[in-house]
Amino acid sequence: MFLCSPNQIDLQKRINNADKTYFMLQKFSKNKNISKKLKLRLKNTVIDKTLTYASETGTVTEKSRKQLNSCESNVYRRPSM
Repeated sequence: MFLCSPNQIDLQKRINNADKTYFMLQKFSKNKNISKKLKLRLKNTVIDKTLTYASETGTVTEKSRKQLNSCESNVYRRPSM
């Protein structure tokens, strides 16, 4: 049986919420009339804030840092951004 710490569970919830937020904004991010600069600004303000919400209360381990970097990389790699 694999046990996760409360911080790890909280991080996974934040990653899932950031992913949901990205998909809710998919229509906006696919719009060709909106500049990449504005799309990146949206990503930096909305998705990153969702990822880091309440993170100052927990410790950031190497595993947590890798998960956050992976999530951020996935958002940047998606074709609509």
